[in-house]
Amino acid sequence: MFSAFDERMMRRAIELAELGRYSTHPNPRVGCVITRGERVVGEGWHRKWGEAHAEVRALEAAAEAARGATAYVTLEPHSFQGRTPPCTDALIRAGVARVVCGALDPNPRVQGEGVRQLRAAGIEVRVGLLENEVRALNAGFERRMTTGWPRVTVKIAASLDGRVALADGSSRWITGEPARADVQRLRAQASAVLTGVQTVLADDPRLDVRDATLERLERQPLRVVLDTRLRMPPSARMLSLPGETLVFTAGDPATPGQGMPGRAVAADAERIERLQRAGAEVVGVPAGEDGRPALDGVLVELGRRQCNDVLVEAGPTLAGAILRLGLAQELVVYLAPMLLGPQARAMAELPALERLDQASRYSIEDLQRVGADVKLRLVRRAGAPQA
Repeated sequence: MFSAFDERMMRRAIELAELGRYSTHPNPRVGCVITRGERVVGEGWHRKWGEAHAEVRALEAAAEAARGATAYVTLEPHSFQGRTPPCTDALIRAGVARVVCGALDPNPRVQGEGVRQLRAAGIEVRVGLLENEVRALNAGFERRMTTGWPRVTVKIAASLDGRVALADGSSRWITGEPARADVQRLRAQASAVLTGVQTVLADDPRLDVRDATLERLERQPLRVVLDTRLRMPPSARMLSLPGETLVFTAGDPATPGQGMPGRAVAADAERIERLQRAGAEVVGVPAGEDGRPALDGVLVELGRRQCNDVLVEAGPTLAGAILRLGLAQELVVYLAPMLLGPQARAMAELPALERLDQASRYSIEDLQRVGADVKLRLVRRAGAPQA
């Protein structure tokens, strides 16, 4: 169905799509290559939301050579008028003879419709070349389009014995500079970085991207703090930085005190006002059984705000809750070659198990050395029990 040349061109389209890894949010990353015979006549990639899509850029580069050509595009061309015109119209007007797509667009407004429009115009369309690799490019976008929820990755920096801090909370630095630089890249490709207020109080993190090598980064991820009792200080460093900070609390900020038995209404109103003056947006969600903001409500709201990928950088309590509930699709662990001992804090607070078959199990998707440390990328095994 697909030739060796087809595969080479789709791999090139994937390389082009990768150029938008840090900049296309909330849109998917897409690359396009246009060929005549076995000669490349145009290339393009989607750079930024609201700007021209990959197909349009490639067609502009190809000009008249696009007539009768083949277009290799990682994702099905979009088929409706949004912030930009339909790419299907551009391909049809250019006289392209054949379109090869890596995967269908998971957006319900597009899925299959782009292919239908192209075929109705007499264009040969083939779908499914390197589909798994193409879908991996936009796993968060696909999850949001199909479920309404963002894709969640929990990041943990730990010792060999699974400890993230000494008993007194000291944790700087368990991993080395190369690993910390790699975390900057994780942040840069995330729509939002999520933490708990305890981490804010203990470490006053910035949660921004500071890697000067990320030249294409034109935005900061949304900073998200879960704060049940509105303890976040208005002087927190993240509130003085470019970008947005969202504080989730339990209940309705419009009705201070609601949702948390015993909360002082006047005190809540004052804390909310101080945080808002400092630049934070305060959002209430229903409380979970533990009285904290319900994590499913948080993720639904982040999905509503068009967050594709959420990176969790939190302490053992919040990390444990997310893992226990099975809300993370991926776990990234940086392991440092040191031992901190049993009194140090565990990477996640999880319930005690009585049997090994109750353990949450993961598959290693990738393993690499980062400086002196090791980076593990893991996904939860299908059907694995919750912790």
